[in-house]
Amino acid sequence: MDRSPPPSDSGPPGSVRCPDGPSVADILRRDGDGAPDYLAPSWRNLGDADIDFRCYYTQDFFQTEIDRLWQHVWQWACREEAIPEPGDYIVYDVGPHSLIVVRGDDRVIRAFHNSCLHRGTKLRSSGSEGSAAELRCPFHGWTWKLDGSLHALRCRWDFPHVQDGDFVLPQAKVALWGGFVFINMDTDCAPLEDHLGVLPEHFRTWDLAERYTAIHIEKELPCNWKLALEAFIENYHTAETHPQLLRSGDDENTQYDLFGDMVGRFHAPKGVPSPSLQEPVSEAEMLASMVRDKTVLGEGGAAVNDGATARTVMAAHLRKSFSATLGRDYSTVSTAEMIDTIEYNLFPNMVLFIGITLPMVYRFRPLGMDPERSLFEILFLRPFPAGTPRPEPACPVRLAADDSYALVPGIDAGFAGVFDQDTGNLGQQQEGIRASRKGTQTLANYAESRIRQFHQTLDKFLQGAAP
Repeated sequence: MDRSPPPSDSGPPGSVRCPDGPSVADILRRDGDGAPDYLAPSWRNLGDADIDFRCYYTQDFFQTEIDRLWQHVWQWACREEAIPEPGDYIVYDVGPHSLIVVRGDDRVIRAFHNSCLHRGTKLRSSGSEGSAAELRCPFHGWTWKLDGSLHALRCRWDFPHVQDGDFVLPQAKVALWGGFVFINMDTDCAPLEDHLGVLPEHFRTWDLAERYTAIHIEKELPCNWKLALEAFIENYHTAETHPQLLRSGDDENTQYDLFGDMVGRFHAPKGVPSPSLQEPVSEAEMLASMVRDKTVLGEGGAAVNDGATARTVMAAHLRKSFSATLGRDYSTVSTAEMIDTIEYNLFPNMVLFIGITLPMVYRFRPLGMDPERSLFEILFLRPFPAGTPRPEPACPVRLAADDSYALVPGIDAGFAGVFDQDTGNLGQQQEGIRASRKGTQTLANYAESRIRQFHQTLDKFLQGAAP
């Protein structure tokens, strides 16, 4: 289903961004501390056609996604740290598909389709994790080694037609990047490196493999997985949904970037007030707004002295604080990388951030075969002091649709409030698209271009022409 026009060239982002206030490029030049080249604008005009609402609730569209997207795309299944030792496994589910991601005795990570080759029983329960010396069916006891080879079956005399070489567990492709284990059920797929695009280059300074999972949250949402994702890849909603962020965050002049088919980005500068505010905001007021925890700036706080800005003061403090606590040198890290919200999305369902202060990674998946239910996951991937053992990863905390993120142990109150605001809109949006007489959504050309990029890439998969 072709739901939007093909890409076309256009002028630079400055020709379409909000005219009020400085651009991100202006702000970085004003910082004067060598923001890296990868933060330069990269945008193209993708057209302005509406998106049909039926893609968010019809069973036919959902089934096409199951058949032509999820079986043919690279997707993050787990973190390497979740399966550190031989025999450690985790079950990854998406729609009706289920895979056991397991580290073998040879320490190689494999992903086996989670179905017994005897009568189809799942070898491990959906959503489960643990450690096992073998993969054994709980129904009749057929057993496979951790490399997928058939090990044993009861009454083998009654199965002369079963040849061991024909009963190796089918595997998905597996590849690693940034501490993540990616899988692809299409064994003829292009390599993960092609799918990642610019991410390895842009994250070279911020190696996510050198992080640990400090918090892992799963939340069930009463909406289609695409609606959930789209809520997090634009900054247009901030003024209405997160008004508390406007005094120190420039929402309207966020920079949006598109890299090929698979990767998008927004760069929202901090220490810059929103153009939508009616009253002026001083640098001192912006600094106070940026600091949720009043102890973060140390004894006596910090002042914005002559010639300084809230951006420079906050960045300087964070460089010093993180360098001391982590035993790593952040003295040359640019202000933008230190404090700004620089968020990437990797098609189809992954969102991740540059830097330290926003250590989140998001994942969005359909729940079972219901197109109007999804699972939203947040991982806080925090660095740990150089030369110290990696801490154990946190166990997932599962929230129901109506639960507040404040129930999660260890979560910052500010983060919890923002996530509650974000997910609080989604059930009403799902209901609204069902009630719509118009039947389509109309996107902003610039601020919502990542959503349009996502749908155009999705269409390529659904048409059998995956990039």
